[in-house]
Amino acid sequence: MKVVQLNESAPRDACLARLCAEVYGQAAGLTPLVRFAATRRVLFAQEAARLLAAVDDTGRPQALALLVLDAAGQGMTLTLSCALGDAGEADRDQPRRALIQELAGKAPLRVEAEDAEAEAFYRDCGITRWFAGRDGQRIGLGARHPAATLAEAGGPISVDEDEVLRRFKHDAKGFEEEKERFVQGLASFPEHLG
Repeated sequence: MKVVQLNESAPRDACLARLCAEVYGQAAGLTPLVRFAATRRVLFAQEAARLLAAVDDTGRPQALALLVLDAAGQGMTLTLSCALGDAGEADRDQPRRALIQELAGKAPLRVEAEDAEAEAFYRDCGITRWFAGRDGQRIGLGARHPAATLAEAGGPISVDEDEVLRRFKHDAKGFEEEKERFVQGLASFPEHLG
């Protein structure tokens, strides 16, 4: 397995659409589309986010991860990730685990765990420094993250997704364009990268 960063807009949009669809699922309403549009229009445009894929020997994507820079530009927060294997596989999440392990060893990575199971998963990926966050959330930092305290480990640059949703409601043409990009991205998800 190797990790590739997706820089070209067409495969990046396709992989981002697939990542949002995998993470949020079909029952999430407009959330996958809103996240897709916000990431593409704001974070990618400002070069504040990176989309990475773990690919097998043939270049077939096995897992995807979205990293967003913090405001100080020192660290990157893993905001979305998924494995792309079949649901029936014994360890379907192994490619995702391998991707996050690779990122934890090479990037100034920050992760957010909403429960003990998620924290255990990230610990298995090599995230060893942990802090108590708000509302029981745990914040983990990889070995290469420069922060020594939680206060120094700023959160990711954020986009007001409610504002994106409001724009969709007032701009039917813009909504249809983003929806078409999202659907086209899903339909053109690449079998092989690189």
